[in-house]
Amino acid sequence: MIPWGGVGCCMSAAALYLLGRSSGRDADVLKSVTRVGQLKDLADILDTACKVLPLVVTISGRVGSDAPINCEQSGLRGVIVEETAEQHFLKHNDAASWIQDSALMLSMNKEVPWYLDDGTGHVYVVGARGATGLVLTVASEVFEESGRSLVRGTLDYLQGLKMLGVRRTERVLPTGTFLTVVGEVVKDDIGTVRIQRPHKGPFYVSQKGIDQLISYLGQWARWYNFASMGFTAVGVYLLAKHAAQYFLERQRRWELHKRVLAAAAQRQAKESEGSSENSDIVPDNTRTDHLVLDICVICLEQEYNAVFVPCGHMCCCTTCSSHLTQCPLCRRRIDQVVKTFRH
Repeated sequence: MIPWGGVGCCMSAAALYLLGRSSGRDADVLKSVTRVGQLKDLADILDTACKVLPLVVTISGRVGSDAPINCEQSGLRGVIVEETAEQHFLKHNDAASWIQDSALMLSMNKEVPWYLDDGTGHVYVVGARGATGLVLTVASEVFEESGRSLVRGTLDYLQGLKMLGVRRTERVLPTGTFLTVVGEVVKDDIGTVRIQRPHKGPFYVSQKGIDQLISYLGQWARWYNFASMGFTAVGVYLLAKHAAQYFLERQRRWELHKRVLAAAAQRQAKESEGSSENSDIVPDNTRTDHLVLDICVICLEQEYNAVFVPCGHMCCCTTCSSHLTQCPLCRRRIDQVVKTFRH
């Protein structure tokens, strides 16, 4: 039987190790990116570094837009708006009880061109929704209860549902939010400077400063490595325990097998001595195999005649089986013992 617990722990340890390496590698990369003090200098840096493109930099500024979105529920002005509506209800499960659940009814995303501005210049941010670290502010969250009526209640009950209401949530990236962006800087033909996801390298949009971001990634890398070592230790312990049990079980079965062979040989010798003195009678050489196969592995005296349920093994007599709670062969729990009869 495969020790899935130990295998799962080892696989989890490998996954955490890879995550730790990724976080640590990103922290090291962020330490080496070019830091831009003022956005007005970014165009000059691009012209100077045109031979080493792509140029990955970190910039900071406040969110701005020429045509921001006016949020309907909260009244905030933002550049990225997400609106969701979830239907909450009680449903009747197989255990004849009601459990709460929800389903997404509506999901809308809006975004307008926006930039970072530090007072000296601005840089447009492209594709921020796919960046790591972007967190939208919950601007509004409203729960609208479902209307009560006899007809609606009857229909819901027949369908096994009880409607509770709709939760409408509005998340927004407000204008004026201070952000730090790490990405590739490019300049188009008309001189507009923008920062976007590089073909290879980090792409972060976060409210943390660059030093805080590096420290945060380093902490997660250490935590992943610590958790990986813990899962590795548990996995190795479980695998070693299973291996030890496996070899002990094989040794126990081999000892039982030797005892059965010895008992069979002893019984055959006794039967040969007490058999007829007629030397013309040819001894039955198949008796040993019969005894080896049919003798109870516990008492080594009676023939086995009990089947264990649910494993299906048959290796004990009914007398010995009445004292067992686990199968001697596979160690599975015995739920029932069925007596068998021979023709």
